[in-house]
Amino acid sequence: MSTAYRPRIAAITTEYRKYSHTQHIVDRFLEGYGWNGRHHRPEMDVVSICVDQTPEGDLSRERSERFPTMGIYHSVADALTLGTDDLAVDGVLLIGEHGTYDQNEKGQRLYPRYELYRQILSVFRQSGRAAPVFNDKHLSWNWDWAREMYDSAKDLGFALMAGSSLPVTWRTPQIDFPYGASVDEAVCVCYGGVDSYDFHGLETLQCMVERRANGEAGVSWLRAYRGEQVWEAFAEGVWSRDLFEAALTRSHTLEPARKGFNHVFPTIDEMMELVKDPVAYHYVHEDGLKSTMFLMGGLVQDFNFAARMGDGSKLSTQMYLPMPPARTSLANFFTPLTHHIETLFLTGESPYPVERTLLTTGLTAAGVDSLFEDGSRVETPHLGIPYVAPEASMYWRT
Repeated sequence: MSTAYRPRIAAITTEYRKYSHTQHIVDRFLEGYGWNGRHHRPEMDVVSICVDQTPEGDLSRERSERFPTMGIYHSVADALTLGTDDLAVDGVLLIGEHGTYDQNEKGQRLYPRYELYRQILSVFRQSGRAAPVFNDKHLSWNWDWAREMYDSAKDLGFALMAGSSLPVTWRTPQIDFPYGASVDEAVCVCYGGVDSYDFHGLETLQCMVERRANGEAGVSWLRAYRGEQVWEAFAEGVWSRDLFEAALTRSHTLEPARKGFNHVFPTIDEMMELVKDPVAYHYVHEDGLKSTMFLMGGLVQDFNFAARMGDGSKLSTQMYLPMPPARTSLANFFTPLTHHIETLFLTGESPYPVERTLLTTGLTAAGVDSLFEDGSRVETPHLGIPYVAPEASMYWRT
């Protein structure tokens, strides 16, 4: 019997129910998951969980009964200290997605990631030491809070990893952005809501273009478009239609524009009929790169990337998420994300830069602000966030 030390992990979550992010991530730590042709069981234990809301269908009690090493605690501090006076875990899962929370006047769901994170920091400071933290999705709906979360991790010297599964899921075709290549323009055509899936679309863009020559330089301004504004911008050439179409050709879910025909490429007029509430975030990086993220619900149900490289060629792929019902039941795209979180906890270092999530958090907030101001241009000097991505590719190939 092995006596090797197993790192202890605390899970701080908003809700643990079927199909929630907590279920998809924590269950993989408890039950294991398929990896490289075998069933992999993480070499660590979730020893505590603190759930902010426990609606009907809550899974935390059932999981704790089946995995008695995972205790249920009613405060963040107790979950991190295991009821003692000192930090007693080696890593923290912060999963602040799902649950019943208010929305503000801009339509942002006020998930308490920042509030829970501050409670984690309080334990770190009181204990005089810290542990790596994974934060699911963007850091906060509030930019100032997100920046504070990033800065505090730097100040206290612990590894902070954040983001979603989009940068690390399968791709079709299996290609990466050539490391160190030049690029003039990039787009992502996807679907979903504002202050939600827009973050995923921005991550899809960022995990690719951050690999360009000289790394990421930050973003100088953003303008959002909605409804008729999107179609007017197409006509005005604000972004390249050929890149939009290149991304669209990668979709596995392109809605037929004419009934009875399944290979018809839609015209703008047909897209206008299919997409009831189009949204676009168009922004310019400090080095001149132009990027645009499109939410085109009704046209596609996936995440598709295209870029015009410096030599004029096009590069395109899809960040592949298994189609329903597998998307909701198995959600296998959480597998590579969980694998990278394990790496964080085992090595004490994030496999990829948290600056990516800081930047996409800020872009999401800027997009919401621009929409709230009827599509005004938002200057973003605070998003001058330069960083260099690792050359090693992180997406799932197996």
